Order: sequence, then structure tokens, then C-alpha cells
Amino acid sequence: MEALTELCDLIAQNPSLLADKLAWICTRCPPPTTPRLTRSHVHALLTITRLLSKTPSAPPSARIPILDFVRSLPASLSRPSFLPQPQDPVVFFSDFFSYLSLAAALSPDFASELSPLLGPLLVSAVTDPSIPRAFLSAVALHCPPIPPSDSDRVVVSLLELFGSNVLADESVSVSVSMSSLSEISSSWGSSAQSTPSKGKGKEEDRDVADDGISEASVSSKPNDTSNARSSVDQSDSGGAVRQDVSALEEESVEALEKQEIAFRLFGQMLGQSGSVKAGHLEQVRKVATKQLKSLPGFLKIRKRDWGDQGAQLKARINAKLSACQAAALVQIKSVLSLDSDGKTTKDLLRRTLALLLDAAEACILCSWRKLKICEELFNTLVSGISQITVTRGGQLLRVLLIPLKPLVLTTCARADMLGSNQGLMFVTVTKLSCEIIEFGWSKDRALVDTFIMGLAACIRERNDYEEQEGRDKPAVPVLQLNLIRLLADLSVSVNKWEVVDMILPLFIESLEEGDASSPSLLRLRLLEAVSYMASLGFEKSYRETVVLMTRSYLDKLKSVGSAESNTMAPEATTERVETLPAGFLLVASRLIRPKLRSDFRHRLLSLCSDVGLAAESKSGRSGADFLGPLLPAVAEICSDFDPASSVEPSLLKLFRNLWFYIALFGLAPPIQQNQLPTKSVSTSLNSLGSMSAIALQSVAGPYMWNNQWSLAVQRIAQGTPPLVVSSVKWLEDELELNALHNPGSRRGSGNEKAAVVQRAALSAALGGRVDVAAMGSISGVKATYLLAVSFLEIIRFSCGGGLLSSSNTSGSAFSCVFEYLLTPNLMPAVFQCLTAIVHRAFETAVAWLDERISETGKEADKRELVLSSHTCFLIKNLSQRNDHVRDISVSLFTQLKDRFPQVSSYLHTTPLLKPLIFMNNMDKSRRLIQVLWNSSCLDSLLVSVYNELPSALVNDPAWVATVRSLYQRIVREWITAALSYAPCTTQGLLQENLCELNAWQRTQHATDMVSLLSEIRLGTGKNVCWTGIRTANIPAVLDAASAASGAKKDVSEGFILEVLSTAIVSATVKCNHAGEIAGMRRLYDTIGGLNASPINFGLGGGPQSLKAGVPSAQVQTDSFNEILLNRFVQLLQHFVATAEKGGSVEKSQFRESCSQATALLLSHMGSASKVNLDGFSQLLRLLCWSPAYISTPDAMETGIFIWTWLVSAAPSLGPLVLAELVDAWLWTIDTKRGLFTSEMRFSGPAAKLRPHLIPGEPDAPPEKDPVEGLIAHRLWLGFFFDRFEVVRHDSVEQLLLLGRMLQGTMKSPSHFSHHPAATGTFFTVMLLGLKFCSCHSQINLQNCKMGLQLLEDRVYRAALGWFAYEPEWYEANNKSFAQSEAHSVSLFVHHLVNERVDIVSTDLSSKGRGFEAESNTMTELCHPVWGRMDNYSLGREKRKQLLIMLCQHEADRLEVWSQPLNMKENTSSRSKISSDKWVEHARTAFTVDPRIAISLTSRFPTNSSIIAEVTQLVQMHILEIRTIPEALPFFMTPKAVEENSVLLQQLPHWASCSITQALEFLTPPFKGHPRVMAYVLRVLESYPPERVTFFMPQLVQALRYDEGKLVEGYLLGAAQRSNIFAHILIWNLQGESLPEFEKDGVGKNNSFQSILPIVRQRIIDAFTPEARDLFEREFDFFDKVTSISGVLLPLPKEERRAGIRRELEKITMEGEDLYLPTATNKLVRGIQLDSGIPLQSAAKVPIMVTFNVVDRDGDPNVLQSQGCIFKVGDDCRQDVLALQVIALLRDIFEAVGLNLYLFPYGVLPTGPGRGIIEVVPNTRSRSQMGEITDGGLYEIFQQDFGPVGSSAFETAREMFIVSSAGYAVASLLLQPKDRHNGNLLFDSQGRLVHIDFGFILETSPGGNMRFESAQFKLSHEMTQLLDPPGTMKSETWTQFVSLCVKGYLAARRHMHGIITTVLLMVDSGLPCFSRGDPIGNLRKRFHPEMNDREAANFMIRTCMDAYNKWTTAGYDLIQYLQQGIEK
Repeated sequence: MEALTELCDLIAQNPSLLADKLAWICTRCPPPTTPRLTRSHVHALLTITRLLSKTPSAPPSARIPILDFVRSLPASLSRPSFLPQPQDPVVFFSDFFSYLSLAAALSPDFASELSPLLGPLLVSAVTDPSIPRAFLSAVALHCPPIPPSDSDRVVVSLLELFGSNVLADESVSVSVSMSSLSEISSSWGSSAQSTPSKGKGKEEDRDVADDGISEASVSSKPNDTSNARSSVDQSDSGGAVRQDVSALEEESVEALEKQEIAFRLFGQMLGQSGSVKAGHLEQVRKVATKQLKSLPGFLKIRKRDWGDQGAQLKARINAKLSACQAAALVQIKSVLSLDSDGKTTKDLLRRTLALLLDAAEACILCSWRKLKICEELFNTLVSGISQITVTRGGQLLRVLLIPLKPLVLTTCARADMLGSNQGLMFVTVTKLSCEIIEFGWSKDRALVDTFIMGLAACIRERNDYEEQEGRDKPAVPVLQLNLIRLLADLSVSVNKWEVVDMILPLFIESLEEGDASSPSLLRLRLLEAVSYMASLGFEKSYRETVVLMTRSYLDKLKSVGSAESNTMAPEATTERVETLPAGFLLVASRLIRPKLRSDFRHRLLSLCSDVGLAAESKSGRSGADFLGPLLPAVAEICSDFDPASSVEPSLLKLFRNLWFYIALFGLAPPIQQNQLPTKSVSTSLNSLGSMSAIALQSVAGPYMWNNQWSLAVQRIAQGTPPLVVSSVKWLEDELELNALHNPGSRRGSGNEKAAVVQRAALSAALGGRVDVAAMGSISGVKATYLLAVSFLEIIRFSCGGGLLSSSNTSGSAFSCVFEYLLTPNLMPAVFQCLTAIVHRAFETAVAWLDERISETGKEADKRELVLSSHTCFLIKNLSQRNDHVRDISVSLFTQLKDRFPQVSSYLHTTPLLKPLIFMNNMDKSRRLIQVLWNSSCLDSLLVSVYNELPSALVNDPAWVATVRSLYQRIVREWITAALSYAPCTTQGLLQENLCELNAWQRTQHATDMVSLLSEIRLGTGKNVCWTGIRTANIPAVLDAASAASGAKKDVSEGFILEVLSTAIVSATVKCNHAGEIAGMRRLYDTIGGLNASPINFGLGGGPQSLKAGVPSAQVQTDSFNEILLNRFVQLLQHFVATAEKGGSVEKSQFRESCSQATALLLSHMGSASKVNLDGFSQLLRLLCWSPAYISTPDAMETGIFIWTWLVSAAPSLGPLVLAELVDAWLWTIDTKRGLFTSEMRFSGPAAKLRPHLIPGEPDAPPEKDPVEGLIAHRLWLGFFFDRFEVVRHDSVEQLLLLGRMLQGTMKSPSHFSHHPAATGTFFTVMLLGLKFCSCHSQINLQNCKMGLQLLEDRVYRAALGWFAYEPEWYEANNKSFAQSEAHSVSLFVHHLVNERVDIVSTDLSSKGRGFEAESNTMTELCHPVWGRMDNYSLGREKRKQLLIMLCQHEADRLEVWSQPLNMKENTSSRSKISSDKWVEHARTAFTVDPRIAISLTSRFPTNSSIIAEVTQLVQMHILEIRTIPEALPFFMTPKAVEENSVLLQQLPHWASCSITQALEFLTPPFKGHPRVMAYVLRVLESYPPERVTFFMPQLVQALRYDEGKLVEGYLLGAAQRSNIFAHILIWNLQGESLPEFEKDGVGKNNSFQSILPIVRQRIIDAFTPEARDLFEREFDFFDKVTSISGVLLPLPKEERRAGIRRELEKITMEGEDLYLPTATNKLVRGIQLDSGIPLQSAAKVPIMVTFNVVDRDGDPNVLQSQGCIFKVGDDCRQDVLALQVIALLRDIFEAVGLNLYLFPYGVLPTGPGRGIIEVVPNTRSRSQMGEITDGGLYEIFQQDFGPVGSSAFETAREMFIVSSAGYAVASLLLQPKDRHNGNLLFDSQGRLVHIDFGFILETSPGGNMRFESAQFKLSHEMTQLLDPPGTMKSETWTQFVSLCVKGYLAARRHMHGIITTVLLMVDSGLPCFSRGDPIGNLRKRFHPEMNDREAANFMIRTCMDAYNKWTTAGYDLIQYLQQGIEK
């Protein structure tokens, strides 16, 4: 039901919006014919009626179920099972009709529909006994309107039920009336069907008084009321009572309850005007009259006379009184409905008043008056009396006031009315008296005065107690006490000075001369009453009363300690301790007039001084007992006093006296929480007794007095001005202080002892800053005074933080505490103490701010206001002339800034810093200091605050220069500090303040601003403005700062951001956009809007005609806002839609639109118009979200610029902007964008190497470069980092928003992108997470420690998850990108290593607060991040150490990549890791994620400890890691194959590995194990055959070891799936075949040769007809071209070219699906017949033929030329192997983004000694180039590309560098020899290409003499291009070596894949494997034992060694001499 109720309230707020929910609820309502309701039906009915009662706009459909239900009630109510069990019918019908009546009153339409249905139902319910009484009871309480005819019928039916006695005489006896009323009991349902009405049968709040109490209360009445009514014992004889009791007991409780219902129904019918006829109304009145007349007799019956007792009797009493209450209501309504003023009506009114008064008095006198129902009945009767009297306009006033006085006195005479809780009857009588007096004041003043004086006179009358024999004389009559209270309440309620003047003199007379002059309860009550009267603020009564109270308090003080005090009544102490202080407090709290408050403040402080002096002179009593009770009143009267205002000396002395005694008596709360110093102060302290104890305990605590006094002292401190009384000399001041002290204490040695005590206490209060010995010149009273000052100022700061609040402003309490230091002629000791007080006050303020750092909302605003006020004052105080004061201000200001970094790095609108001084030189006679700073983070620079200089300082240029220099230095330091923590926000504020300067148009200000900012810079270099690591050192933050500045960050490494220049440019842009909006708005207002009426130029229209067509300014502005708002919303939505569709967003247009929209939003924020909040909220949301949608670096830079603009110009938008940005960030996680593209398969370099070197299916690259999204996230993250530093110390709301962002970010370590370009961004996120977790020490996150610990665990888990993948490299176009990536990781490592306190270690000390138990629970249960663990703390430390080690390695690795030529080793300073530690790291990594442990072996490939441990862990947990293909080498080893290990059984379930890794398992060491072979083939079959084609030579070699025919089976199956695979396989099989004359070998090679033709034939036999046709045409075509070489051999050389043409003309192409065998993606379209060229060769004649080709997947109309060389007699297989390695290297370089060029041209062996070689297009060999020129490469390049320095030349040189570096790395690995100039090609762009790999690895020309000793060729002419100066220091040489190093590092990452590719060809018989250890040496050239820095240094040395090496030049010379190859 609760949920439906909440839904109902929501629907009531938005009926149209939630119409579907309403319809659903309606469907749950019962159908009209439902025989029985269900609980669902009941809930739905109540929900609908509740809805109708709340809103008149509910749809008509909602009424239908309710009307149907009401319509069905006549037939349903009679069924006993109508309502479900256990539904209470009373509750249901009561709620239902309550809502129904409200709904009918709210909607007349609904009432008109409901009324015809409900009227007949109610008529039948009254007469039908089968209707449940619960229904009638509910209707009697809440009856919707029914037709008048039905209403009258209900009345008639009810009257009929009362019987014929209705018309009898009103003087009927009780028994008769009861018998007539009891007739109703037989007319309604039985008790089984009925439910008692509310409140019946339950125990009441009060116990029923017994007869003794009742009689005593009656006998205590005064004489004037004793005759009004006789007592119960006197009025009834015993027989009459028994007769009435018998008659009453015959009537059941049920009958009484039904009578109540009947009367309430009467009341409901009477409430519907015009619905009851006059005759029937008269009859109803008579019935009610009979009921009320029976009440006095009923109440006179004593408890013991009843036959029923206990609960039965109480139920009967409740039922009877409830019925009487209902009858009274009916009687009152019937009388009030009378309209005429005739005699009959007046008589009826008089009789009714008398009847109600008799009934009310009976209630007072009865023994049941403490029952709640009796009090409610009395309240009803008295309220009716008031209503009847007031509505008749004074006619009945005299009639009422005569019997009202006895009623009041009777009430006051009740003893049970005495006390603090006087009961409802007393309150009701008081209220009645007040209403009658207020009403009669203007009707009959004399009568009212008589009534009041009559009541007041009763106070002075004494009862004749002697007449009451046998009774004790009470101390004070109850009547007087209650009457005093009543008169006091009456005076306050009426609030008229005339009334007070009538009563107060009587009270004062009684207090001074009457019975109340001596201590008694009566005196206490009178003092309380006069204090109430004084608080009304009538000047005469106030002064009389305050004088009386003051004199009384002093009199009580004088009597204390006297001889009479021992016999003094306890009321005297109560008067002094409680009554009088409470009266003072009451007056202080209720006085409003400032004049009276000021007077009372002076009187109260004077009283405190008198009390203090008198109390101090008393012996044996503590002054705190006398002064303490007055403190709450003093606190209240001083609560509105402004301590910073000008104070009269007399009042100031009173304040001083007060605090002197507060300090002397120890009334102030302790101010020193630390223990007292252990150093002994004086040996005489022990002899001073309690005086010493009080002085010292008052400082250190605990507090000795009432806690209310302590709170009062704290409030007083906030309203006390500085206690600087004497401004000239301290001598006069000390004389005054001496007058405050007891003269007796100054005699003898006691004075010195007291002084020692006060000095010791003062030293303790000052925190030991001033030693007691240094206070020797300070007297005792002066020490007490200083102690009082210390108490005052420290308490002032401890309570409100030191904020002085007045009606206009809020200032800093430092203005008070510094006031003491400005006093002239201070003694050194006193000045030292006052200085210490200043520092103690500052410490207290800092502690106050720290304690409230976790506050939110208004409390946070107050805390910020306190911080702002203090800083403002300290800034202003820097200009003090006094050097000491200025130095103290500087010190405190610096401490405040250091303690609260938000002062420098955090936004708010409150003024905080105003430090820049400008001197106004235009008026030399008046120099003004203009303080120009206004923000907690520079947010309102240059807001002028003028303070006129003292005239004495006008002509003091030295002082002006000093202060100016001080301000300049502080501001510059502040700005620099702010920039170092929050550069984005700080720059935004600077820009905003420059905009303000522009608006002010003050040249001097701008000049000073330029001077201030001119030397401040941000940069990545060493010349930064701060030391150490700050937030601005984080690359992402610096990038964001550059975006916030509006500048485009330079790509250079030494990036410097000039704060001034960028601020000016951006401020100009902002001002321009703001001006555009303002200008458009002004123009719009001028022309009257776009839809304004045409201007009427006629003169006859008058003024009204001019106004008619011009809307108001507000409407115009709103319309203008709407127009622009809609336009910008549409623009931004268009940008978002374009980005979502994959389109590009024009960055300048997007930036301009966003900037203009921001200007519009800010102009709306600053205007008075607040229309269309939803529209501007949408605009704000789009401004925050659109950069995230577009997700490009340019868009994100724009976003940061406008976000910074928003939070700087309107800090109130900060939480809103951050909330939207956090939502947008979390949205990028859900949509997997940027940093969170975890599921994008093409997410990094590894994707480009699939499946050759990396496991995984190949995938097309994404349409959008993922790096763009990463850089966008990087910028965005920098802004978040900036905001974190801004809000971390202040805004808990924004801090929690960032926590939400981080929790969502760290929730899963798997949703991060693992692209290597994300490294820096990823670790910056991790750094932000750890920095956020470090906030656990902040007070504002004390309640979030468990959450922070969990977040830290998630950060560790996510950071470790980064290392679950193989290390990758990435080269970006931005030159500084790699450096920033390395720096980002280094900063993360720095934070990890230097983290001072861990959360766990910190919180382990918090025992007893529940945290330890929580930690233990976390340890014992399954941790949400780490799972089950044995020891959380130990495991956490292990994970942290592992993370540090991995991050250090990553940082070192990236540092090498970013600075490849830096040969310094960074790891030398680190301690060496032991083998045991490596094992521990491996185990910890495996526990977190097995992939992390496996990747450790890649990062540390030569670490035997790691490899051994990981191997063991993999084999132990093999079932858990079957999805990790990289784990294969750790269990699938030759040894495992040899032993047929059970681990190999997991291979069928293992994830697929890369092709190279799979091929490795085909080598002989694995012996063709069936399980291994099955896995390898499964891997190969999982990839498309075209992908495997690259490794065809290796697959063919695998047939050598294919004993199980598995490889053959795979090849046959793949050949059937792919024709290209089949063709390449056949060509490779033919290439491996030996010529016939060589097939005489034996052994394994012979077996291999024999299987080749068999496999070939099986492939051909398996071809389909279409495939066989293509095969035959393809092979026949290229066999014919190849055979031309044999035809040419007999021909002379000069005829061979013509012969080629003749043979080519004979070849015809059959079909258009033929392709080049060396490039299967190129389809042959024809042969260029003239292209045939015979080539030189020692063997048969090779030829070169050019084909016309088209791309298979490209445009078929675009023809390209592709030349091929057809060789016969040459083995091309070694070239294939070399070019395979080169192709792999090319893919590796491209994958990591390295700009290295390699051209692995196509080579394919097509038969024994035959092959096809692709021609490298557009190239010439170096020897060919030498044939046409005599110069070297340097000269050739100038001839071909232009002079040195030209664009074409430098571009060609760049091409040469990148190609030379690429082939340098390839040459290092492959060791190609015979590198003469004929084998070096240069293309048309200047790129180098190596060809002819006949000598690689271990072979070389000349019988392997290895003459070419350089690792790669770098001849002199090549170095001329690479290093023109020849010094190996040029930029081009550095670039070349850097590329070589990076290429080598990238190749090392895939060493195993490259080696495996070569290894599989070892048994191929290629010459390169004919000698030495080619595989072992190839592995050595990778140097796996080296780390990355060592490998880089090796490559650098290799380059230097190859530089112009003499063997290179010598070999070129040999080739020139032998072969004629140009050198």
C-alpha cells in the first residue's frame, strides 16, 4: 500500500504524464458486481480516492471506479464477508470517506455525481440494522454532501429512532432521558457486526482520580465559589443516586456508542446548509439538550457507587462522554444556525450558554476530569461558549462574564491543575478568557476591566483555613498559584499595556509588601509572572520589573553566607538559582525594541559586575555559583550585538569586567586540550588550594560547572567586542582592574601567590608559547585580564569559527584579536602574550575549519564564509604600518594558504583573496589602496575595495613600496601555487578577471595585471615556477590546461604555456562572444522583438498607440532567450547527430557555437530573468555532453575551454557541470569509447599482427582512429584532475561525484582499452584514483573509509590488469607523446613509492569504532575485488610491491622509447630483486590474474626464477587457464611430448594461438605427437586459408615430419576451401622438387621428395571442374611465359628482346580471373608486348615482363603496370625466406606506428630452379644511377629533388632516412651480404630498397670470408645524406639512429615469431643453413638477455660501428673492379 500511496502522490503532481499508471490502478479496482473485495481492490479504491482528494485535474475516468463502488454498496454492505480478512472495516471506511469528502469539496462536478448515490445509501443505512456500524461511524465523521431531501430524511429517520419522548418537556429526569435514548440500541446492527468507535475501550493517558482526590479538590475551592455548586455528597441522597445508577446501568455501552454516531450524523446533516427543516431542527436540538442535561447528574455519581468497575466502568464513562461531546457539537451547530435576533432566540441562547456552563463545571468537578475524553468534552463545551458569544456581537457578553468568573476560579482551584503540566482544561479556560477579553475589549471595556480586576483581586484574598477542621493549612492556596499563571498567560496573549498596568501593580505589591515578600512558592510564581509581563516590552512595566528583579537578585546574594542563610527557606535558593535567572533569560529572549535591548544589556552586564565583585569578596563560596546563573541571559541579550561596531567605553568596561570574572571564577569552557607541561612552575602552587585548581582546571578541563553556563559563555564570546579599554597607558587600566578584585587578596604574600597561579594558567592557555618566567613583569590582575582575553578570543574562534555576524556583513574575528596588538606602549611581556593569543586564536580557527570539512549544504557555505572572511582580513592587514603586525599577518596568511589548498586552487563566489595593491596617482592628497583579488582560487580578480590611507602615511613612499612589493610577491606566489594545483580553473579565473578589467576600462589596472602575470609560465621543461611534483606536472593536466587557456599545445618537447598571452587572447574571445550576445539582446530590445508590430509614424495615435506594439522588456528578453536557446540547442544536437553517424564535425564551427552558447548561458545566469529553466538545463547538458559524443581531441579541447569558462564565471554551476560530466564519462564506459574500447578487436598494434604473430582472428581496422578517442579521454581526464584538486578540501558533494566516477571507472579492470597509446591516460586514471583514496585522511571523508579502501583495491586491481597483456610499443605523430606517456607512468610510480600512509595501517588504530571488525570481516569473507584470502594486509602489501615493480619496468620501458638515445641506465639506484622475491611476485601475479604472471616472462625473458615458477603455476592450475594461449609453452614442451604428459590432454580445449607459435610445434623436437599435431591443425583451420598462405614454405617443410599425415590432411582440406591456397601450395611443392638429375639422394630427404608429387596430384584431383579449369588456365599461362627463357638461350643477345616479343604474341589469355602468382590480389588484364627485357645471368636467360593488372577489390577500369622477372635455373627459396622476415618486420613497424620503410617484394618458386620475382616499381639501382652521373648520393639527390634545404630535397632525405633505418634493422637480423650497389635500389621518392638475398645469415660471398663486417651497409655517400656535418650529432643522424633503435626494440618484442619462421626452414637445404649455427646466432642478435635500455644502447653502438666502415667501401671497390658495378 505504501508504494501505491507514493505512486498516487506522483500521479497527483503530473496526471497527464502518468496517465498510464492511473489507468493501471483503475484496472485493479473491483468490478460493479464483485461479491467480495480483495486486498488489491481495497488498496486500489483507497489510492484512487486519495488521488481525487489531492487534485481537481484528475481525468474523469478516475471517478468511474469510485462511483461504481458507491453504487454497489447498498447490496454489498449487508454481506458479512464483503471486506477481505483481516481488513479492519473501521479503518477502511474511515479512510475511504475521508478522501471522498475531500474530493467532493475539491471538485463540484464529482460532488454532483456522488451526491445522488450517497443520499439514498445513507438513508437506508440508518434504518437497516444489517448495515455494519463501521460504515455509519465513518460517515458520521466524514460525510460528503448529499441532496437536501435525503439529508432531511436521514434526520427524520434518526429522530424516529429516538422515539416519542423527543417532544417531551426538557425537564425530564435522567432516567427518562436515558430510557428514551436507549431505544436506538435496538435499531442498528448487533454487536457482532459492530466495531467500537475510535478511542473506546482503550486505556487513557491519565489514571482516573479516586473519590478522595476528588473530594479534596472540591473542598479546596474558595469561599466565593463554594456556594456556586454543591458537592456531590451534599446534592444527592443515597436513594436518588442508586436510582440513577440503576437507570444508567440498564443502558449498554453499545447503545451509548450508537447514540454518539446518531449525534454525529445529526451534526453532519446540520453542516449541510438548508438541508434540515426548521421543525426537525428544533427536535434535534431538544434531543441534544436532553443528553447534555443528563451529564451533570451522570458525573456526580462517585466511582464506588457504580456496579461496574475497572475497564467496564471506564468503557461506559468513555461512551457516555463521547455521546455528550457529539450532542454538544450538535447543540452548538443548531444554535449557531439561528438567524433571527428575536426574544425567543435570545432566550434560547441564554439557556444554551447556561447549559454548556453547567456541563463544563460538572466536568471540572467530577472525578473523571483527568480522562482524555473528559478533557476533550470540556474543550468542546468551552469552545462552543466562545463561539456563541463571539458570533452574537456582544449580546451575551454580560450574560457570560458573570458565570465565567466562577468557572475560571473553579478551574484554578483544582490541585491537579498545579505544576508545569496543568492539563487541557486549564489551557482551555485560559484560551476562553483571552478570547472573551479580546472580543469584549472593543464591545464593553468596563465590563472586561471588572472581570480582570475581579480575578486579580482574588490573589490577595486569604482563605479561612480555620473553618476547615482536621485539615492541614497549605503553604500557598492552589487557587492563587494557578490564577497567577492564568493572569500572566492572559497578559501575554492579549498583549495590551492597559491589561499589564492593571495586573502588574498588584503583583509587585504582593512581592514587596504582601504575602510574597518572603521566600515562598507564591513569590516564585509571581516573579515568573512579572518576567513574562516585562518581556512584552512595554517600557514602564519593563523598567519596574527589571529593577525589581535586579534588586531581588542582589538581595539574595547579600544574604548568602550570613547567619540567616542556614535557616533560609529552600525557595530562596530556587529564586536565586532558577527563577530570577530564568526571568532574566525570558526578558532577554523576548525583548524586540533595540532601545530596550540596549538598556537591558547594560543593566544585565552591570548586574554581573556587581555580582562578580560581591561574590569575589565572599569567603567560602565560589563566585561561579552567583555569576553562572546569569550567563544564559547575558548570552541571549548579547546574541544580536555586533562586536565590530563602535562601543561606548562604559559598556566596553562592563564586558571587560564580565570576562574578568569569567576567567577568575573558571566559568569559561576549557581551551587547552593538551596536558599541562610537566615542567614545574612554582613550588608555592601546592599551597594555594582551590584557587590554583580552579585557575588551571579552567584552562585544561574538565569543566566544573553547569554545561548550560559553558554554552552561554560561548555565545557571549561571539557578541563581545575586543576588551581594549585603555588606548594610551596600561597604568590606568590596571587601576581599574584592581578595583574589580577583592582588596583582601592584595594583602601580604597571597597577592604574589595568586599572581603566580594566574600566570601559570595564562601560560597553559597560550599553549606554552610564553613561559611563566617571562611573565614576571605582569601583575596578578593583569594576568587575569590577559587570561580573560585569551579565553574570549579562543572561545570566539572555537564556536563560530571566528565569524563576526552583523545585520549587514560577516567579518573576521581577527579584526578583534589584532586590535590588542595595535594598542600603543605595550610592555614586551604583554605584547608577547597578546601575540601568542593571536596564534592560539588562529590555531583554533584552523581546528574549527578542519572539524567541519565534511559538512555539506549550508554548513559548508558557512565554513567557506569563515575561511573567506579570515583570508580577506589577513590580506587587508598586510598593509599595516606596524611591522610586527604585518609580519604576523604574513605568517598566518601563509599558514592558512598552506593548510587549506583550496584557498589557492578552489573556486567559490565568496571573497577570499584581495592582495594586489594599486596606488591611485591621480590625487596625491588621497592615496587609495585598491585590493584586487576576490576568490578562493583567483575567481574574481580585480574587484576594487577602497580603503583610504591615514593622512600620516600619504607622503611615505617607502612604506607604500614595501607593502606593494609584499602584495605583489604574495599574489604571484598564490597564482603560481594555484596554477601548480589547478591550472585549468586558475586560468579560467584569470581570463574572467581580465574580462572584468576590460569592462572597467582602467589602464593602470591592466598595466599592473600584465606586470603581475608576465613571468608566470606552465611547461613540460625544467624551467617551471615551482619545485617538486604538482598536479600541473601530469601531462594530461598540462594538456587540459593548454585547452583551457585556449592555446593549441605545441608538439615540441619543451612546451611552454605563457599564462599572460593566452589569458589575454582567451579573455578577448570570451568578451567578444559575451558582447555578441549582449549586442543582439540590445538590438532585439530596441526593435521590439522579431514579431513586433510595424512602427506607426502617425501623430494622432497618442501615447497609448506607441505602447501598444511594444512588449515589456521582460517579455522581450525572455523571447530573445528562447530564440537563441532553441537555435543553439539545435546546433549542438546537429553536431552530436553528425558525430554519431560517423561524419566529421568542423572544429572551428563547433568551437564558435559552443562559445556563443556558453556566453548566452552565462548572460542568463547573470540576468534577473529565470524563465525556461528546462531549456537552459538542456543547453548546459549539451555543452557538457557534446564533446563526449564527438570524442575527438579538437572537440574535447573545446569542451574543456567552455567547461572552465562555465565554472570560472559561474561557480554555482560547478556541481551541475561536474555531475553532467561524470554521467557522460560513465556513458563512455557503457558505450565503450576512447579509453574504454575494450571490446574493439582492432584496439592496438597487436591487431595488425593477427594471426601471424599474435593470437586472434584478423579484423578490419576501425573506421575511426581509436587513438583520437584516447587523446580525447586524456584531455578530459586532465580536466577531472583539475577539478579534483579544486574541490577535494571543500565540496563534499563534488568530491562524491568524482568518487562515483572513479568507482564506475574501476568497477571492472576488463573494460579498459589496452592500446599502447592508452598507457599514459590509463595510469593517469589510476593516479587520480589513488589520490582520491588518499583523501581518507581528510575529515570530510571520514565516513567513507571502507568505500575508499574498496576503491583503492579496485585501483590496484585495474592497474595490475594492465600488465595482463604483452608489452607493446606505440609511436605517435606527436613528438612529445612518448615522453608524456613515460612521464605519466613515472608519476604513478612516484605516488606508489612515496605514499606515506596506507588506509589499512591508518585505520588499524581505530579500534573500538567498528572498523577493525569490518576489516576482519572483509578478510574472513570473500573480498569483492580479490576473492577469498588469508591475510588482507599482507596480501595488499605484496600486490602493491608487485605493482610498483611492474610500473617501474613499464616506466623504464617507455622512457627508453621516448628517449632512445639517452644511454644512461635509470635502474642503477634500485636495489636488486632476489630470486625469492621474484618467485613471490610471480605467485602474487598469478593469484590476481594468471595472465599477469605469464606476461612477466615476456617482460623478463631471461629471468629463470620467474620462468620456473610460472611454469609450475601453469601446470598446477592448468584447468583454470585454458583460455590463455600464451600459456602453451609452459606445459607443451619437448620434454612433455617425450614423457607423453597428462597435461597434453588439455590441448583439445585450449584456446587458439598464433600461426607462428603453432608452426613451432611442427618442428622435430615435438616428434609429431598426435595431440600436439591435432591442436596445431585446429589452430590453422581456425584461420582463413589465405592468412596461412604467407607461411606456405614452412608448411611444405612440415611435410618432412608428417608421419601421421595430419599436415597433409590440413593442406588438402585448405586447398579445397581456397583456390589461391591450392595454387600457391602447388607452386611451392613444385619449387621444393629436385631436378631429375638430383633425385639420387637417400634417406629422409628422398622420402620428402617422393611425397611432394603425390600431394600435388591429390590437390589437383580434388579440384571441382571450375577450380580445375582455373588451375589449368593459371598455370598454363605463366608456364608459357616462364618457358620463353629457354627459347631465348640459343639466340644472340641482340635478338633476344625481339624474341621475347614474338613469344609473348603467341600467348593468349583465357578469362579475366588470372592473377599474378606473386600478388594474388592483382588480376591480369594483359601483357605489355614491348615490355619484355632479357636480363643478365650466369645461368639461363631470365626475362622481365610487364603486365597490365587491376586490383581484385578495386576499380576494374583502373589499369596498373606490374613487372615480373621470370627466372629459370635459379633457386628463389632463400629470397622467399628473407622477404618473409622483412614482411614480418614491416608489419611490426606499421603496427606500432613507426615510420620505417621496407618493401618485401613478391617472390614465388614455381618449379625446380624456377621462380617469379616482382619488380620494385619506379626504382633504379645505385649502379645504374652511377652510370649517368659522377657524383655520390648527395649530389644525385640534389639533381633529382632540388637544392639542399628545399622542400622536395628534405622530403626525399626523410624518405631515405626512414627506409635506411628500416633496412638497417632488417640487415642486422638477416645479415644479408653481397650488398654492392647493384643490389641497392632507390625509388622515385628517394627510398632505399634492398634486393637479392642470395647470402644471408651465416653465408657470404668469396667462400664465406665475411669481408663485409658491418651489421648493415652505411657507406660514405649514405652518411653524407644521413649526417651532412659528419659529426654524428646532426638532427638527421639523430633521427636515423632513433628510428633504428625503435625498430630494433619493436622487432625484439616478436623475436619468437621471427625465429620460428626461420627455424622451420632449417632442413630445407637452403645455403643460408649450410654452415655455423644460424638459428642460435639469429637469437643472439636479438639479445634477449638485455633489457630495453641495454638493447637500445647496443643498437646505437651498431649504428656508430656501421658508420662509413672501411670494409663497406672496400667491398664496393672489389665489386667495381670484378663486376664493373658502379660504386
